[in-house]
Amino acid sequence: MEILIPIIVLGGIGLVLGMFLAFASKKFEVEVNPYVERIMEILPGANCGACGYPGCAGYAEAIAESGAEITACAPGGSDVVNAIAKIMGMEGGAVAGDKIVARVRCAGDNTKTRKLYDYDAELKTCSTSVLYFSGDKSCFYGCLGYGDCARVCPVDAITITDKGIAIIDEDKCISCGKCEKACPKHVIKMTPQSQPVTVMCSSKDKGATAKKACEVACIGCGLCERVCPVEGKAVHVNNNLALIDPETCIKCGLCAIKCPTNAIQSQIKEVKKAKIIEEKCIGCTACARVCPVNAIEGEVKQKHKVDPDKCIGCGLCYDKCKFSAIEIEVIERKD
Repeated sequence: MEILIPIIVLGGIGLVLGMFLAFASKKFEVEVNPYVERIMEILPGANCGACGYPGCAGYAEAIAESGAEITACAPGGSDVVNAIAKIMGMEGGAVAGDKIVARVRCAGDNTKTRKLYDYDAELKTCSTSVLYFSGDKSCFYGCLGYGDCARVCPVDAITITDKGIAIIDEDKCISCGKCEKACPKHVIKMTPQSQPVTVMCSSKDKGATAKKACEVACIGCGLCERVCPVEGKAVHVNNNLALIDPETCIKCGLCAIKCPTNAIQSQIKEVKKAKIIEEKCIGCTACARVCPVNAIEGEVKQKHKVDPDKCIGCGLCYDKCKFSAIEIEVIERKD
């Protein structure tokens, strides 16, 4: 009997506490918006913050309760946008604008630059390296290659090569911008993925100094600016560094071809060539006058011809011709 009394007392206390907790859970229950839960099931769960909200939960709540834009999830793309639109009874559509990806604006690996000293530390990071005379590479502005960006990437889109420079898999990149913030040298910039021509340098030193520090440095010579066929120019040299405006760039790649140090790199996968339709050409020479590389030949009132070896496929002649006598062909690239 003495043993049963404590068991009964403890059981009674447990029963009372259980009933109290059950009552409290009902009384103080916080109702969750069902739309938030449904949207959370659709979002990719990267919690990258690229949408401007504190993780996927914050973004889902903002959509369901505050009417936030449904196109802010870069990792989810148009599929997520359309799914959220269906839940919220709205029209879908693709994520606004071109996909923005992180791109390393530096090509100065350890074969193009030199080490100033041996950086010996138990944990080598870019942020600690800059404490030692702003880094151990001869270029003050270059990628240090110790992987601070790779460590913060939530999708493992960044790797550090054996030559000591970061490379980014743009197909994996979710546009979160964490690597850009983590880079103490600020060589990572968010860039439209469709932009195939990039200045792979961040140096603001004058030509001789920049070239001495890195073999592939932009020397601010301005040749890229001069050869750019875009009216008003899509590339400008500011503070000894060439900058390309992706909004006006026509992706001809001429600046990359003419760059004397290969600081401008082109990833153009299609080779475009202009071709004149002879039966429509009246020999007005308008196309020849606008061609930036003198690839079009022909006298006035005679049929013109395009030299395919010179043509860069910029399309200026196509836009200029009033008689639809020019077509642009896409041919297989010869690497």
